[in-house]
Amino acid sequence: MIWAVIPAAGRGTRFGGEVPKQYLEVAGQPLIAHALDALLSHPRIAGAMVALSADDTRWPGWSERHGKPVLRCVGGGERADSVLAALRALPSALADDTLVLVHDAARPNLRAQDIDRLIAAASEHAEGAILGAPVRDTLKRADDTRRIAATEPRSALWRAFTPQAFRRDVLTHALEAAARDGVVVTDEAMAVERAGLHPTLVEGREDNLKVTTPADLALADYLLRQR
Repeated sequence: MIWAVIPAAGRGTRFGGEVPKQYLEVAGQPLIAHALDALLSHPRIAGAMVALSADDTRWPGWSERHGKPVLRCVGGGERADSVLAALRALPSALADDTLVLVHDAARPNLRAQDIDRLIAAASEHAEGAILGAPVRDTLKRADDTRRIAATEPRSALWRAFTPQAFRRDVLTHALEAAARDGVVVTDEAMAVERAGLHPTLVEGREDNLKVTTPADLALADYLLRQR
């Protein structure tokens, strides 16, 4: 059995505005609805746990989508806190080695084929797997005045996407360790890497974009309306 976790307790401060980013509407639905639908329409995913802010008043109250359960819990101040809360709140009947897919609420254009390949990789590799894409642009390192200090090699660099797939116990222990050490991890793979593990990179579609700016929102709306 496979479950999904969506951390959605953030305010999206980089985006700006009064409406938390996950509730901004594109192609007729909030971003988080598209993210949930992409996951729960997949036949291998049995349900989703959404981590929300304690004072969230915009949650529509969904208890199921696509005939599958949508559960919720209270998240934390950082992404890792919300993911850890969601992992702990998953149904007690789920085994410790249940495969869990963690997905950004603001990535609305996830495709089923990418989920297929991610699940296959994570099922084969016990240390987990994440979607991503090789860096294709030339990378420049800047100095304190934004002058170019160096050109960085890109041959081994990837951009990390979501979902990121790990066994429930592996990810829980990795996030707990990061919290104990006072380390703020920016994605789940970073926590697992700190535990000495090496998740597998799975190349995914580059239109699995994360909405961070108003321009991203317009692009996501266009992509979803073309589907």
